[in-house]
Amino acid sequence: MREVPMRYVKANQIGIVLFVVLSFLFNQPLILGALWIIQVVGLASGGKLNLFVLIGKAVLTGKGTETQAVELQRFNNVLAVLFLTLALVSFGLGWQVAGYIFSSMLLLAASAALLGYCVGCTVYFWYKQLRAGRKIGF
Repeated sequence: MREVPMRYVKANQIGIVLFVVLSFLFNQPLILGALWIIQVVGLASGGKLNLFVLIGKAVLTGKGTETQAVELQRFNNVLAVLFLTLALVSFGLGWQVAGYIFSSMLLLAASAALLGYCVGCTVYFWYKQLRAGRKIGF
């Protein structure tokens, strides 16, 4: 199974948090549009052209052994793009509250991941359980 160093995953999460916070501070959904482009390009290139990962590769050094499966990282990026798309469409339609809700959900998920709890990983686990025909217990 292919793996991604966690320092690159964290670089992407930090970038997401920074851009969403900046969009809130400046009340500027266009910053979310820039983040959407960064995430879509990264997703389409398998992470190779993600601006935050490229910056992380240039700045972060070390041989940390912690990794994350590429499949899981891709799933989390798809979720990020989905929430960004929903936020941007909402803002574009003038639905400010919905736009802030979707972008806040992304901010909370990325912040939680930086603190050690991956919401996307939990959703991925549930998804895999459902595909395997297993019941999900809460």
